This record gives sequence, C-alpha cells and structure tokens, in this order.
Amino acid sequence: MSYFDAASAAPLHPVARQALLASLDEGWADPSRLYREGRKARILLDAAREAAAEVVGCRADELVFTSSGTRAVHSGVAGALAGRRRTGRHLIVSAVEHSSVLHSAEVFEADGGTVTRVPVLRTGAVSVESYAKALRPDTALACLQSANHEVGTEQPVAAVAEVCRAAGVPLLVDAAQSLGWGRVEGDWSLLAASAHKWGGPSGVGLLVVRKGVRFAPQGAVDERESGRAAGFENLPAIVAAAASLRAVRAEAAREAVRLRELTERIRARVPELVPDVEVVGDPDRRVPGVVTFSCLYVDGEALLHELDREGFSVSSGSSCTSSTLTPSHVLKAMGVLTEGNVRVSLPPGTAEEDVERFLTVLPGAVAGVREKLGAPAPATVVRAEELVVDALGKRCPIPVIELAKVIGDVPVGGTVRVLSDDEAARLDIPAWCEMRGQEYVGEEPADHGSAYVVRRVS
Repeated sequence: MSYFDAASAAPLHPVARQALLASLDEGWADPSRLYREGRKARILLDAAREAAAEVVGCRADELVFTSSGTRAVHSGVAGALAGRRRTGRHLIVSAVEHSSVLHSAEVFEADGGTVTRVPVLRTGAVSVESYAKALRPDTALACLQSANHEVGTEQPVAAVAEVCRAAGVPLLVDAAQSLGWGRVEGDWSLLAASAHKWGGPSGVGLLVVRKGVRFAPQGAVDERESGRAAGFENLPAIVAAAASLRAVRAEAAREAVRLRELTERIRARVPELVPDVEVVGDPDRRVPGVVTFSCLYVDGEALLHELDREGFSVSSGSSCTSSTLTPSHVLKAMGVLTEGNVRVSLPPGTAEEDVERFLTVLPGAVAGVREKLGAPAPATVVRAEELVVDALGKRCPIPVIELAKVIGDVPVGGTVRVLSDDEAARLDIPAWCEMRGQEYVGEEPADHGSAYVVRRVS
C-alpha cells in the first residue's frame, strides 16, 4: 500500500517512536511537582520546549504545547482577539484558511465581531495588497496560513507580516503544513502548528505568542503552559513531537529536493496521461510533496475508492466527497474545477517506483469512473439554436457530463441551458467553460434550482 496523504497526517517518524518509548519510563510524573520523579519530568518538558523553540525560531518562554494544532489555532485566535479588544473587533482571514481558523472566525462573528475574508488568486495565494486594503483602524488580528493544506501553495507571509506590523496589527500564522520544511520567515506575532503533520504523534500542537503581543487566554485556565493550555501535559508525546521536529528539519533540505522532483513529474505527466485534467495550485511557490489535480466528468469519492483498491491512499477536496457533500472551500475560492479532485501528498521517503506505479494506474482508474458515470443519457429539448439539458436531481459531475455531450449539437454562437439544483454546478460549469474554451454566459433562476447558460465559441 502506498500512502500518499501526508498532508493529512505524516507517518510516525522513527525518531518520534524512539523518543516516545523512552520517555514513557521517565516522563510519567507531574512536571509541576518538586520530588525526584517530578523533576525528571520537568527536565524532559523543558528540553522539549527548548528544542521546539530553536527549530521554530522563537524563545522557549514564548512556546506552549497544546492538545492539538486545532486547539492551538482556537486558543491563539481567541486569546489575541481578547487581548486587543480595546483596539476593535475586526478580524482578517484568507478565504483558503484551514477550517480551524475559519471556525474561529465564525465564532467571533457570531459574538458580534466583524470578519474580512480576503480572496485569493487562481493559484490559491493571497496578494499582499489585498491584506493591506483589508486592514482597518479597528483590526485586532490578521491570520494567514504559511502554506495551503489542499493545494500546497505557499503564502507571502513575510510581506503580509510587514504590512501588518506597520499597521500595528499582530499576524497569526497557521504553519501546520510548512513547519517541518523550514522556519516561517517574517515578523509574525503568533504561530500555530500540529505535530502529526511532520511525523510526530497526534494530540500535540504548538502555540507561539511573541513577547509584547497582547494576549488574554479564554476559558478556564490553570497554572500549566503559562495559563494558555490547561490540563496535564502529555509529556511522552510532547518529547516525541519535539524530537521528530528536529529530525525532519535536519533531513528537510535533502528530502525537499527529491520530493519536488517527484511531484513535478506528477504535475507534468498527469495531463499527458489523462484527458480533461486541471492541475491546480501555484506551479512554483509550493511546499514539497504536494500536488493536486481535478478531473472532469469524475466523481471524486468514486475515484478515491478506485485508487484505494489499486493500493494508493490519496485524499480529495472534491464537492462529491461523502464527508461534506459540499464543494471544497479552497477550490471554490480559487475558482478552479472542484469535481474529481485528487490531492497527492508524498511523505518523506516515498519511493520513485511508487510514483511511477501511481502514474500507470491513474489513467485506467479515471477512465473506469468516467465510463460508469457516462451511462445516463441527457434529456434535451431543442429550441432553435438553444438546447436545454435537464440535470435536476443529479449530482455533479453528471450536469457537466451532459453539458459536454450536447455542446457540439448547437452551432457556434448557440447556447446550452443546463438546469441543475446541485450547488457544485455553480462552480464546475464555469470551470469547464474555461478549460474547454467555451463562454459561460451566467446563471438564471429556474422553476427548480438554476439555469446555467453556456455559449458555444468553438
């Protein structure tokens, strides 16, 4: 089985396993106690904090360990907003942030705060100018991920941090996807990350709050972790997380070169091997090992099952995944094709032959799914130079498949009106038009759902 979903969770690093087992014998006691066992535990905790801080590039007393990366984000956002409540109640986030950031923004908004969601370019990156324009006198906090979790695009964190610093606004960086590869550059104020993203054990997060940043912890607190992460520390997991972070960073420069070559191979060859594919994300500014593409006329969940049967574990941000049945907010914000989406994220140590086997298997898997989905025939009604395709009650990619089948039946300049009540059609039909060189005229209300009008250009 080839595991190609490291962006979700990286396999446990051998150093993490060794440190975890070793610290189980020495790190079980309460590190806040003064007796011998407590002192041993405190030494381990302090050493782990210093090691992690050195890798992050901060002071040891600025870093606390949390129960997860999500908890680090929630605590960081809430604490920074509360600490600057006299400044105002305005928060800035990008439209492609991780759900933990967006959920924090929703909670803040429901409590009476205002949120600006900065749009992104088609590559998935924000522009520095857009963040600068979003800043207001009452802005309490800005958030920006260092790299996107679905498409791998790196964000201009250092430049955004500079404009935020000039405006006196702290910047919180979600560094979950990039911290294992290198330090986050720039004058950021807060940082969150998660150990399972770099090969540490799950259940450990990092939260860094720079000295001088106003911060008021929210919720019940205790004396542990500077009052910013309540509860007994999972010391063996913390030690393993810090040890593995140092280990992966020591290997990062060499492994990044190798994984970039493998992902570039996938980016170049997938469009050659599979017709009607869009590779998404920035082609250059991206973290190593992540490549994402979307296939027209393919159900993402069905494709993932086919690849799983062939021995490949990949993930999808498709609108057709069973977990949400809604389009990926990242792909939606980018304005790219959402159907048939596949994210390949290679863990360190991935063998070249596994990538070659994936490229061999993929075309047949896509063709098989397309064949199954191509069976339904569209119901059409001819109106002079217009065709009406009734795709009501059918989930994407069926509406797009039926559109593709009949676009050649109208003359150049003629239109196809696709009736659909699936939310994903609002995204996928315009994306199909851009990929196939046809004109998307727009959306019109219909008796049930919407009518999406496409004009044939060629």
